[in-house]
Amino acid sequence: MKQILQIVNRRLNACFVALISAIPVPVAAATPDQLFIQSGDKNASTIMLAVTFVIIAAILARISIRVMNRSKETDAAPYLPSFTVIITTVICAAGLFFLSLKTMGGIVLFDGPSGVTRAAIFFGSMGLASVFAEFLWPRAKHYVFGFSIGTLVTFILVGFYYMLFDRTVQQDPFFMALGIVCVIMTWRFLFGPWRPRVKAAVLGTFILWLGIHMILKEAPTERSARMLATLIAFIPAVIWCMLFLKEHKQRLSLVILMFFAGMLSTAPILFYDAMVRHKVELQFFLFSITPENFTRSSNAFVTGNLVGVTGMKSTLVATLISFMIVGLIEEFSKFWVLRKSGRKFFSSIDDVLQLGIIVAIGFAFAENVMNPSYFLAFVRSYLINPEVPQWGAFMGNVLGRAILTNMVHILSTGVLAYFYGKMLFAGPVLEEEHKAGKIHPIPLALHKILRLPEKMVFRRENMVLGLASAVLLHGMFNFLVTLPDLLPGNPRTLGDLFASGPDSPLHYIALLIIPSMFYVVGGFWILSMLFYKKQCMKERGVLVVTDQFVSQESFYAQYAK
Repeated sequence: MKQILQIVNRRLNACFVALISAIPVPVAAATPDQLFIQSGDKNASTIMLAVTFVIIAAILARISIRVMNRSKETDAAPYLPSFTVIITTVICAAGLFFLSLKTMGGIVLFDGPSGVTRAAIFFGSMGLASVFAEFLWPRAKHYVFGFSIGTLVTFILVGFYYMLFDRTVQQDPFFMALGIVCVIMTWRFLFGPWRPRVKAAVLGTFILWLGIHMILKEAPTERSARMLATLIAFIPAVIWCMLFLKEHKQRLSLVILMFFAGMLSTAPILFYDAMVRHKVELQFFLFSITPENFTRSSNAFVTGNLVGVTGMKSTLVATLISFMIVGLIEEFSKFWVLRKSGRKFFSSIDDVLQLGIIVAIGFAFAENVMNPSYFLAFVRSYLINPEVPQWGAFMGNVLGRAILTNMVHILSTGVLAYFYGKMLFAGPVLEEEHKAGKIHPIPLALHKILRLPEKMVFRRENMVLGLASAVLLHGMFNFLVTLPDLLPGNPRTLGDLFASGPDSPLHYIALLIIPSMFYVVGGFWILSMLFYKKQCMKERGVLVVTDQFVSQESFYAQYAK
């Protein structure tokens, strides 16, 4: 009798779970007037969804009964998600569906006459698949959460983007101010305090939605070029990651997280560039802001404030300032995502250095794909537009971009990550250097004169040194590769620069070879030197609270619970 009651109880529970998990589909059927107003046959759509609901409920009931009966064979209770998890999943699926209705014209996948139907089918299917996965895999709830958060953030940011750049939408100062506040909060929420695999799922979902949106929005020929450029840019990114990951093994979830974070760190500069290109004017209550091109602003600053700097000098100084500003924004953006995504998981300076390089590789990959002047232009110019593909010229441009510019990002962000690692582990590092007899003049002087804590000054010193070094390395490279186009006569070789005779061997030395040798050869030497410093290789533990460290194994064992 007891066994019969247990079997009946299992079947009732399975049926209840199945009915609950299938809610996202009948939600659409319950209100056909609102959800299928654009559909041709509302009655047929309602009947089809109702039949689908019954079939799915029956299948899920059968699967649930099978899962529950597994305890007979194993003598152990099978894993079953709690009703709270199931109901939350269903609510998330329904909520994202209704939110997608408010972003029509935003996400291309749900735009058009049948957009509502596609949204209902997609989110209904995703809700059912999520509940099904939660029955079979205990960790599925983490990825469902990540997908839901990533989708929510995507819809909010894409909706604001179209409100800002769509000329048919009247800009209201109140909604503009509210929208900017929401964007800042949403962007911070995107890098929330979750474990690596959850945060990687959130960022990956966000990137996936944006990629789908961009690809579907473009014309078929442009779509093919974009996908080919993405595939080609991904190959050197993987090679760079493998090259630097061999120095010290990292958890795969952390590597993926840092790569995604690096890709998203391009957002501030790309968003600002879009506002400049579209000549967007941000309307607020008492004032308005019009973003300006950095080069134009730098020219105005140099012309109006630096006396005696005119002509070619003015152009060179303005260009250098604009590149330094761009370098500051990009390096600070990479540092911000590195800090927000990995600070809890760094156990050595090598960790910070290595994962900072992964962030830089992700940034370079996204830049190569998103900027129309890079890989996308190479695909169009040498593979699609010519009658015969020019593989030699294509490979030359791709290799130059993949090696040289990637190395610039890797070197500048790697140096910044090294100093950030010293700042993060300032206490033990400073103690070790004191024992070795090494003196830091600035922290020591400020401690004696102003009574400032030496460790605090040491941290600030390393942060300033790291950011300044990264900006200088980044900005100077951009300036040096642009210099030949700014100089009179546009010299391409040392012979052209020094007006040497036609037989001079200086004509065989390109101007770009100088920064190339420094950043590629010198960059490898600098990073290798940093990687193999004993101070960097020492495992110090994972930061739990300020100045409190625990072993990495203990932290991950506790964090995985």
